[in-house]
Amino acid sequence: MKSKITLAVLSFGFLIAIYGCAELDKVMKEAGKYGVPATPTKDILTNDEIIKGLKAALNHGADSAVSRLTKKDGYFGDAALKILLPKEAKPIYDQVQKVPLLNGFLDDAVLSVNRAAEDAAVQAKPIFINAITSMTITEGLSILKGSDTAATHYLREKTFQQLYNAFKPKIQTSLNKEYVNGISAENTYKKAIDTYNTASLNGMLWSKIQNNSLSEHTTQRALQGLFTKVANEEKLIRENPMHRVTDILKRVFGYVFQ
Repeated sequence: MKSKITLAVLSFGFLIAIYGCAELDKVMKEAGKYGVPATPTKDILTNDEIIKGLKAALNHGADSAVSRLTKKDGYFGDAALKILLPKEAKPIYDQVQKVPLLNGFLDDAVLSVNRAAEDAAVQAKPIFINAITSMTITEGLSILKGSDTAATHYLREKTFQQLYNAFKPKIQTSLNKEYVNGISAENTYKKAIDTYNTASLNGMLWSKIQNNSLSEHTTQRALQGLFTKVANEEKLIRENPMHRVTDILKRVFGYVFQ
């Protein structure tokens, strides 16, 4: 019996000599996967800490994304998120640009849709908070083991329809604001698309443009930009220790991504 104990102690000492404490910790963790008891050199994260850390990460990412997008030029001034007019209507834009009286209309329309998105983005925060608060332990563990945007994916699944329902009326109101004499970005775009489709003899002469709603296009692009921003924030927290701004973020993500 003594010889077995002595051999075990010598073997343990031999492993330390070869790997060092830090490496040995990793070896023992791997061994744990195969039923060998691990003896980590630091406290293991609890499920409660994991959930708190993930909720903190999502709160930080969502808050940062919403705060930036609701500011003036939050969308319009960001080349990656700036909302442009629907590509399918390019034949109309080409004709509009040839009319001197409509010079500048397209630029004004682009500015309008981006301002509408910036106005609507404020609706996201309470919806995000509700989804984050309801996160379960099972969902949290799945997120922790997932991709570098797993938390954003969770948030998108939980909130997209609610956000869409909150964003679209706000965007419609913004795009229906009259410039002058009943002219608004939404009405002007709809009339242009409808006229174009009528001239095509309902698609016989050239392809119809399927969507005549500028607010629908803007809502979809605004939400796409919102989740892109949240995903960027999540990646920063996972990859860059400088972005783990609270103790729980440092503990959870420092433990997982050491």
